[in-house]
Amino acid sequence: MPSAPPAATRRATRAPRAALFLAVPSVLLLVLVAAEWRPLVGLDDDIARTTHRWAVGHAGLTRTARVLTDWVWDPWTMRALVTVVVLWLVTRRAWWLAGWLAATTLVGTLVQQGMKAAVGRERPEWPDPVDSAHFAAFPSGHAMTATVVCLLMLWLLRLYGAGALVWCAGLVVAVVSVVGVGFTRVWLGVHWASDVVEGMLLGGLTVAVAVMAYERFVPGEQRPDRVPRP
Repeated sequence: MPSAPPAATRRATRAPRAALFLAVPSVLLLVLVAAEWRPLVGLDDDIARTTHRWAVGHAGLTRTARVLTDWVWDPWTMRALVTVVVLWLVTRRAWWLAGWLAATTLVGTLVQQGMKAAVGRERPEWPDPVDSAHFAAFPSGHAMTATVVCLLMLWLLRLYGAGALVWCAGLVVAVVSVVGVGFTRVWLGVHWASDVVEGMLLGGLTVAVAVMAYERFVPGEQRPDRVPRP
């Protein structure tokens, strides 16, 4: 009777399915936003008006949201985390993995900025703004960067065989970070809800494609999950 495939092989088979699962809604949402589909525009506007009214009326929550979005979940904070992990991997001589991690983060940033320039969607405008942001709105750079980095960290935990407690803690932090940063961007009135959703979808798609590339091109002897443990 054939034995079950190793965990690394099972994980590898999930990446193409995840990429397809994320690509379809991501492309669909891109088309709808580019076409300025009225039901979506109306929904975005309703959500934005409601959350902005709440943000103006709850100054304490709004200040907290600004701290979280500007410092805790800021894209540069996320990139700093990646830099620390890359340096740690270098000290362990995991050259391929360190390069792959850095490259994936860079590609995510380039995709995000390229789509912003291509779509050119305007951000919400308010007579009484509670925060400000620059560049185009779609997709949300905060949401996409947080999604990319959190998924990469979770994937690395799996790769290095993290225990159930560490994995669950990492999962909770990742979910809170991705959902939290998306919420703050809409709450502060600097993004439409669909900007945030697209950022999450694109972030997940970027990581799924990156994992596929890792499994295909990184030599087996350079992978931590293929190195026998004593």
